[in-house]
Amino acid sequence: MQTVGLFDAKTHFSQYVARAEAGEEVIITRHNKPVAKIVSLNAVATPPSREVPRFVQRVFHSGGFRVDLTKANELIAELDNEEYLAKVKRGA
Repeated sequence: MQTVGLFDAKTHFSQYVARAEAGEEVIITRHNKPVAKIVSLNAVATPPSREVPRFVQRVFHSGGFRVDLTKANELIAELDNEEYLAKVKRGA
């Protein structure tokens, strides 16, 4: 996997597309932060690597997430405000 800046990606776009066709992933950054990835259309999608919090459920038809507020409220009741905010910031 190679990381390139946005300007470089625009300048050498066809080169990075050729690399993606060959199976390599190219990460594009803006101000040193990853914003996009060039991959082959034949690449196998990888599932999210982080654990999904208890109060979030998968929506199978879209692959997205939705929040179950009942479970979120139960979690809030178990934690003090600082612990809850720390969990929300970490995404856990």
